[in-house]
Amino acid sequence: MGRFIYDTAANAVDIDDRTLAHLRIVMMNKLRRSEPFMFDVEVGDGSGRRSFWIHPSVALQFHFFGSRQPRINRAWVDDLMQAASGPAGLTILPEPVDEKPVEKG
Repeated sequence: MGRFIYDTAANAVDIDDRTLAHLRIVMMNKLRRSEPFMFDVEVGDGSGRRSFWIHPSVALQFHFFGSRQPRINRAWVDDLMQAASGPAGLTILPEPVDEKPVEKG
């Protein structure tokens, strides 16, 4: 289980490492293009949802508790990026089947 931290530890949400790795790619790319967006996420303790206005001027932290980098599902990144660019903003979508698995060599 990882943690997304927006500005301060008081603005943190626990998210599993695999999902967090994919969110990191989407957020990094949106902010690199100076494209702020809304990020809406369920709070892990069941107390509801939190919405964050993600803007390049606010510090982000992605704290991964696992020691290995998860394999990235390009289709999931594309789906998340499309959501982040839409009117409702970024939400955690279900991971689609990865049609192009990474070959082991």
